[in-house]
Amino acid sequence: MILEQLVVGMLQTNCYLVADEETRQAVVIDPGGDASRIIGRIQQLGLELVGILNTHGHFDHVLDAWTLKEALGGLIFLHPKDEPLLMDHKVGLGALFTATARSPQGKVDEWLEEGEELSFGNIRLTVLETPGHTPGHVAFHMADAGILFVGDTLFAGSIGRTDFPGGSYPRLIQSVKEKIFTLDDATRVLPGHGPETTVGREKRTNPFF
Repeated sequence: MILEQLVVGMLQTNCYLVADEETRQAVVIDPGGDASRIIGRIQQLGLELVGILNTHGHFDHVLDAWTLKEALGGLIFLHPKDEPLLMDHKVGLGALFTATARSPQGKVDEWLEEGEELSFGNIRLTVLETPGHTPGHVAFHMADAGILFVGDTLFAGSIGRTDFPGGSYPRLIQSVKEKIFTLDDATRVLPGHGPETTVGREKRTNPFF
C-alpha cells in the first residue's frame, strides 16, 4: 500500500493519497488545495485516480476535488447531509474558489452512508458517520491496516470546532465515543490537521474526554 500525506491549502489541511501498489488504483482524501501538487504526485507515481473522498463539506477539505476530477477522473464522494455546505459562503466553498479550482455546482458522484465499504484494488475503506463538526461528517476506516482517517472530528489532544452552522458539540462527543473510541487502541488516527495520533492515546490523554 502507498500512503502519503500532503499538507495543502490556506488552512494547512492534511490531504491523504492512498493507493494499491498492485493495481495502481488510488484515492485522494480531502483535497483542500494545491491541486497541481496532488496531480503531479499521482502522475509521478503512475497511479490511476479512481476516487476523491471527502470527510466533510468545508472548503478546506473539498476545494480542489473537482479540479482533480477534471484532470484525472475519479468519482467524488460526500455525505448527503453536507451537500448544503458546498455553496455556504461562511463555512463551505462560497466565493473562495481560486483561479485553478472548479465549481462543484452541486455535482457529487456518490453519496456516502454508514457502513458502506469502498473498494479500490486490494484496499477496503469502511464509512463511519461521525457528525458533530458538520452534519454529514464521516471517517474512513481501513481496518486491515489499522488506520482511521477522521477529518476534523478528532485531533491530537483536541477535537473539531462545533460552532459553525450545523455543528453540534454533544453529537461530536458522541461520535468520538461511539465510533472512534470503540476501535482498537493501536489504531492510527490520521486527522484533517496537525500530527497523527492513536485511539489509545486520545482515550488516555485528550482533555475533552
